[in-house]
Amino acid sequence: MIKFGVITFPGSNCDKDCLWAVKDVLGHKADFIWHEDGKIMKYDVIIIAGGFSYGDYLRAGSIARFAPVMEGIQGFAAKKNKYIIGICNGFQILLEAGLLPGAMLTNSSLKFICKYVNLTAENGTSPFTNMIPKGRVLRMPIAHQEGNYFCDDKALNSLIKSGRVAFRYSSPSGKPSAESNPNGALYNIAGITNKAGNVLGMMPHPERSMIKELGSEDGRLIFESVVNYIKKS
Repeated sequence: MIKFGVITFPGSNCDKDCLWAVKDVLGHKADFIWHEDGKIMKYDVIIIAGGFSYGDYLRAGSIARFAPVMEGIQGFAAKKNKYIIGICNGFQILLEAGLLPGAMLTNSSLKFICKYVNLTAENGTSPFTNMIPKGRVLRMPIAHQEGNYFCDDKALNSLIKSGRVAFRYSSPSGKPSAESNPNGALYNIAGITNKAGNVLGMMPHPERSMIKELGSEDGRLIFESVVNYIKKS
């Protein structure tokens, strides 16, 4: 059985939601991992949950990158048979740790944004998107003030050409546009992967889109994709 580990930092507030999503909804083994614990290799998938790690002092994720568990995360990411999903603050932490390229800026509105958005999966064959039907528009919530993804032109071209743009904000019909971009993110980027393809960072919250009572079940496809990929590899 696939085993998930959910990292908890001081200030995390989505860790329980993530554990509930993979353990209670999908039925996989899952544990919390405290930020001081570096022994994480027994897990197949690590989730770095959202929230406000260390109060987001200095900037989002900048202190969490120095937590003891992050040394283990660096080693975990280097293994091809291990997978990492960073959600919201988790995405910000992965950027600060250098596991993903680019940086997060304050939303173009300069305001905290909490609402549902539409997403398209740009690469349907990755470990995190392979169960998403082609052309499917996903609906998930966002909740952040620093979700305005930015990188330089060279990095952006590399992300696009190598198929590492995982998700883009789009219209309900699946067309990325300025109107469908909630935070000013470059190229409407909502999620990206690393060069090896085993690390995903995304700003929308799939763990909040697991059952119809929450308004959407589309988040299941992210977790089901990585489970399917592991089983087939």
